Amino acid sequence: MSALLQSLASAFCGSDERREVLDAALHAGLPAARNEAWKYTSLRQLERRSFSPAPLQAPAIDPALLAGIPAPRLVFVNGRPSDAHSDLSGLDAGVRVRTLSAVQRDEPEATRFLQRRFDRAEEVFAQLNAALADEGVLVQVAAAAIAATPLHLVFVGCGDGTDRAWHHRHLLDLQPGASLKLVEHHLQGSDNANFDNTLVHVQLAQGAQLAHARVQADGARATSLLRTDAVLERDARYSRVDLELGAALSRHELNVRLQGDNARLTANGVLLGNGRRHIDTRLGIEHVARDTAAELLWRGVAAGRSRVVFHGGIHIHGGADGTDANLSNKNLLLSADAEIDTQPTLVIDADEVKAAHGATVGQLDANALFYLRSRGLPAEQARAMLSAAFCHEPLAVAGALGDTLARHLDHALQQAGMA
Repeated sequence: MSALLQSLASAFCGSDERREVLDAALHAGLPAARNEAWKYTSLRQLERRSFSPAPLQAPAIDPALLAGIPAPRLVFVNGRPSDAHSDLSGLDAGVRVRTLSAVQRDEPEATRFLQRRFDRAEEVFAQLNAALADEGVLVQVAAAAIAATPLHLVFVGCGDGTDRAWHHRHLLDLQPGASLKLVEHHLQGSDNANFDNTLVHVQLAQGAQLAHARVQADGARATSLLRTDAVLERDARYSRVDLELGAALSRHELNVRLQGDNARLTANGVLLGNGRRHIDTRLGIEHVARDTAAELLWRGVAAGRSRVVFHGGIHIHGGADGTDANLSNKNLLLSADAEIDTQPTLVIDADEVKAAHGATVGQLDANALFYLRSRGLPAEQARAMLSAAFCHEPLAVAGALGDTLARHLDHALQQAGMA
């Protein structure tokens, strides 16, 4: 057994049912390169590391880190809720926000989503989460409630001399006709090499609408593993933008099932690789019902000795006639030592559908560079302007959340020397 699994298992203190799940994960072990879902992301370095569970009390952080993040907000530090920095005042009517630990204590019947199990060989980290998750967030929006004020969920990683691990399980549950704007902030409070293994369930009932922005700007030595499983019912709308801007190793599996007629998904993202960062994003979009639509626009940049991995999977099931699915993944390779691997896949088992997918890997346009240089711009400034414009394109769908995303992206580009 790897040092990673041994250290994570040592923190177990759950039920017999969870023990069975943990034993199954330990028996399966970490996925290797022969597993297609992990072909381009090696876990050899991670499996040799050990992590200690995060203490039950959130450590102190500099309040300035949260400047610009308004209420209502719920803040976690090293995996634990921080009452000192959270402020849920101003929640719109019909919106309920609670920590997983509080719900397990006060309303355990509301945590049935924790009973979901994962059996595939590549789902070891989801199995570990099912066995070890002891904290998270439940966001529930009542039927027909329209939340105009964005809700902010803030997750801060801090160093205390020990590499910490936490396993979060979140639920975003919007009832029929409900609407919510949500922003996730994953930030570095101080230098750390912590391990974050998170699983998010998104449930959008008939006619529900969720605008979801996520900024992953963890520390340069941190590890971030995230899986999002979303189910959209009839006429539901899910719009999200993901910015992968931090962490040494980050992986996000975004699985969306459009199982109600006329459900709509827009999922855009930016993958910013610099230094020796490794970024892995996998989309698994399933069109099950009729007249569903998905628009997927992703941009990747790899500089230094970084590696960017993207898998865009679309499956149009039999009977899902009227589907309209489009995937675009364009990538900039800015260094001879960087690497980009992109794999768009499209499986169609229905008639009368519209579907397109494409991926490119290239360098900055020579003609555009020449034009900017001819107008007197230095070479580095011209390259930075083109790179920034390339990265900003997926943010166009963010609406009212766009300014927040743009600030984070511009700051990351500046730090990486791309702006």
